[in-house]
Amino acid sequence: MTNWDVYKQKLLKDPEFKRLYEESQPDFEITKAIIRARIERKMTQKELAKRMHTTQSVISRVEQAGASPSISFLKRMAKALNASLQVQFKF
Repeated sequence: MTNWDVYKQKLLKDPEFKRLYEESQPDFEITKAIIRARIERKMTQKELAKRMHTTQSVISRVEQAGASPSISFLKRMAKALNASLQVQFKF
């Protein structure tokens, strides 16, 4: 286990931290999926932005979880990445 894992486990014992951490997970999963898809396509943020008719700074903000992308934005991104967008609920 890394130092981060140990520290995270300690933090997760705090109920308020745990609640906030769990609430933020969907945002982080979206961010990870966006970064992974762009890297798998060997595309820079600038190239992706150009295909989406937006700016590199917009892509950067989304990848840093500084902005929550809309469904329409994710559709445009999927098209620019030549990918399909899938949303699912896990039980």
